[in-house]
Order: sequence, then C-alpha cells, then structure tokens
Amino acid sequence: MDLPVPRFLPPLEPGFRPAVLANRAFREAASAAGGVACAIALERADGSTSRYDTVVFPDGHPRAGENLKYVERLVKFLLWQRGGWRVTVGGPARIGQYVASQYSADGPRAFDADLMGRQVYERPFEVVVTDVASVPVAAESTKALGRHLDGCRIGFDLGASDRKSSAVIDGEAVFSIEVPWDPRNFADPRLHYEGINDSLKRAAEHLPRVDAIGGSSAGIYVNNRTKVASLFRGLSPDAFEQHIKEIFLRLAEEWGGVPFDVVNDGEVTALAGSMSLGVNAILGVAMGSSEAGGYVTPDGTITDWLNELAFAPVDYSETAAVDEWSGDAGVGALYFSQQAVARLTDPAGIEVDKSLHQAEQLIEVQKLMAAGDERAAAIFESIGIYLGYSVAHYADFYALDNLLILGRVTSGVGGDIIIDRANSVIAAEFPELRGVHIGLPDEKARRVGQSIAAASLPVIG
Repeated sequence: MDLPVPRFLPPLEPGFRPAVLANRAFREAASAAGGVACAIALERADGSTSRYDTVVFPDGHPRAGENLKYVERLVKFLLWQRGGWRVTVGGPARIGQYVASQYSADGPRAFDADLMGRQVYERPFEVVVTDVASVPVAAESTKALGRHLDGCRIGFDLGASDRKSSAVIDGEAVFSIEVPWDPRNFADPRLHYEGINDSLKRAAEHLPRVDAIGGSSAGIYVNNRTKVASLFRGLSPDAFEQHIKEIFLRLAEEWGGVPFDVVNDGEVTALAGSMSLGVNAILGVAMGSSEAGGYVTPDGTITDWLNELAFAPVDYSETAAVDEWSGDAGVGALYFSQQAVARLTDPAGIEVDKSLHQAEQLIEVQKLMAAGDERAAAIFESIGIYLGYSVAHYADFYALDNLLILGRVTSGVGGDIIIDRANSVIAAEFPELRGVHIGLPDEKARRVGQSIAAASLPVIG
C-alpha cells in the first residue's frame, strides 16, 4: 500500500504513517482504477451484525495485491471496534482467502481469532469468503447506559497502576480515593478480589448505606462476567476461569446482592463526557495503562460493540512498534497510553529507570514536563499528532461530534499539549472535521471521573 507521509511528523517518531491517510489514498486510487465493491460483515453472539462497505482494485490490476493489506487491516480494526465471532468477506475471492489465512489457528492473527472466538463469544471463530451480494446486512442494536443518580452508590475504576473508588449520594461525589496497585503481576487471584473489595469498603465508609455499585475496567465484560482483561494476565488460564471470570458476581453476593454493574472503562469515559457536557455522538478515550474506548451514539445510547481500540491499528508503518501481548504492530495501546510514554523516553533522550512501573515512568516524565523540559514536551507533542490523525481515522468508523480523553497520560500540562497538537492536525489535514470537539475534563475529573460516572450504571429497584 501507498503510505503517504503526513504533513505533521511526530518529533520522536518521523516514521509514523497514519492509517487514515493510507486508507483514503487507497480508496481514491482504487476508485480511479474502476474499483470493485468489497464488503465486510461481523456477526456477534446475539445475532447483531455490523457491515462495512468499501472499494478495492479489480483483479488483474497492477495494484490488486495491495487489496490484501488494506482489507486485512480493516478487518483487524473492525474486529476490535465492533467485535464478532464470524467475519464474512465479500468481493474478489483472493481477498477473503487471504483474510482467512491470516486469522487461521496458525496464522499471524491467531491471537485475535482465538480471543474473539474462544474467549469473548465462546464459539469457533470463522471467516466466510463469498460475493458482495451474499454478505449479511447490518443489524445493529443499542441500549441505554447509566445516568442513574438516585440513592447512595459506590463507583469504581480499575486500572493497571491504581484503582479508584467514589462514594456518591444523589449524584454528588462525597468521597473519592486512588489506591496504587500492580495487578498484572498478581499470580494469586485472591489479591485481585481483596484489592477490589478494599476499594469498595473505603467508599462505603462514607455512605449511610449502599444501594448500588457500578464499576469500570479495561477489558471485555459481558453480563458482569470477565471475558478478556489484561489486568489479570499474571494468572494461569485455570485460575482465570475459576476465580476471575465471575469475580464481580461473587463481589455482588458479598455486598448483599445490591444492583452491581461492571462495563468497559471506555464506555464509562464516554458516559462521563456525555453526562458532564450534555452532548452525544461522543467517543471516549482513556489513556491509562492501555487505551480504552467507549462510544455514545447520536441518540444517547450505546451499542454492543467492543470499542477495544487498544488493539485497533492506527499506524501502518513497516517499522511501527509491536504490541507484546497481541504480537501486532501499530495498534492504539502503543500510541495512547503509559506504554506510549515509556517507549518514547529513549528517542526523547530521557533516562528513566526501566525497572520502574510504567505509571512511575510517566510520573517522572510529567515532573520534567511541569519543569518545562523540552524533551518531555516532545513526548506529548508526538502523542498529540498521533491523536489528530487517529481522530480522523476513528471518524471513518463512528458518527463523531465529540472526543473526550481521560487517564493519567492526560494529566497536567502534557494533556493540554496533546489537545493543541491534535487540533492543529485536524485543522490543517481534515478541515471537514473542524466541528469535532476534543475535550479534557477538569483535573479532578480526569483522575476520578470514571469511577463517579460508573456509580450511575446500576438501576435501583
């Protein structure tokens, strides 16, 4: 594929080649060459289906070989944005066959296939190769999320470097706390349970009673059951299955069976933004230990999409950084998280003790940023440029009017730099998106806003 050089180059990663520019250049060239239709459908366990239509080079064209990477990267993005156990690819057969080989049990995308099939949807993952006319039509579903403010509630948010909890009475936070922890290295599942329960108890001390508990965490959760979450990567598969899959159901029992809801932290980020700003069509991006995404539709509801943007590709460069968990390159977690800050310290010329947890490395960089260190500023400028191009990329997949970013990476002066650089990119490269508002909540809301919004998830009575 042609990988256009962006007008704005991240100062610490000049090899960055934005997915949005590559995709748009591909579609323009394919259309000019008499392009043919290609459609991708993703089916989920409840029968809901997403469909994405595009155009590719016709068979026999000198650039037809570029169809393979273009469609495979689309499938990768759509899998993590929307989810699915069955992917149907309609169009030139060679494309579908290539996607099927990539996502086979011994293909380079076996991680994605196994996770989507066995772990998330609990059925065999498959790729169907067919013609465009046979690709299933879209059948999306939406539902309301949160916004319940009555009663005495606990909200919590679980990150890889800290866990936050809040006590909320009739929509007003009366107490919030952050407790450092490092759950990814826990080999004993009891440490997870006890840590989460400790946060709940700390918040409960500030309430006359507990009517409901709502929580958020990076990962995939279905009906309060943990499907996939990097927080628990230190556990064996057996320990995960026995102790973590239903950890929140057991916590709900311990707390007397009060209404108890847990969802992906990106969804709560979007919810928090929608509630505080009074707007919809909002994408929330939490830049913490990883990247979490959540989406509120134009009518104020949520979809059943996964919105796990940590694994959705944003950089098509051949030299893009590789994610150590999925084995894929150029995915969002490496550009919008503590991981991004940690990997940019070396090119910035900042010496940081690599034995420190990434959250601690971030703190060191933010201290330099507060002191006006230009090396630290270059890190946040780079992230801001990544974000500007990725907002345009996300806008190709979401109806988007607002983007809210949260998480430790956005704290302090660095967050303002990220916003400024992202807006500069959008104004110059994507004038059609100038109406998209990129916002940061105030400093307190950046750090604990998710746990407060999470408290509004359950319905009482």
